[in-house]
Amino acid sequence: MKALVIYDSAFGNTEQVAQAMGRALSAQTDVEVVRATDVQPDQLTGLDVLIVGSPTQKFQPLPTVKRLLEGIPAQGLEGVKVAAFDTRISVEDTNSTILNIMVKLFGYAAKPIADRLTKKGGTSAMPPEGFFVKDSEGPLKDGELERAADWAKQIIAARQ
Repeated sequence: MKALVIYDSAFGNTEQVAQAMGRALSAQTDVEVVRATDVQPDQLTGLDVLIVGSPTQKFQPLPTVKRLLEGIPAQGLEGVKVAAFDTRISVEDTNSTILNIMVKLFGYAAKPIADRLTKKGGTSAMPPEGFFVKDSEGPLKDGELERAADWAKQIIAARQ
């Protein structure tokens, strides 16, 4: 089985999550963890599983992740199990009514990533997932790397 975890990261938190997923999957599958700007077209061929993640900024994924997804050919992910994740601040932690309203209106980065992956022919392996940071620049909340590893293992289990 061949898996690829693609991410971009603004402050290192999303990279940490992606690397934790890669370590968790390495015992079960051939896995690469690659920054979105470093992905080569041949890395997207022959995949069984593709996981893509980005920090949520302005309620969206980073432009680098958007460009990468736009560059995947129509039906280019046919037969691939796909999943999307983001890093985000918990609305509950901010106690901000305005942020709560904005999140309800615009959401987080993982959902549009997941939508684009399935639009390119991928089959959703898991619902989009968010991993929490303590502040806009991090660090990650306690236990999030372990939760990310467990989430990634569930994706592989769904594939088998």
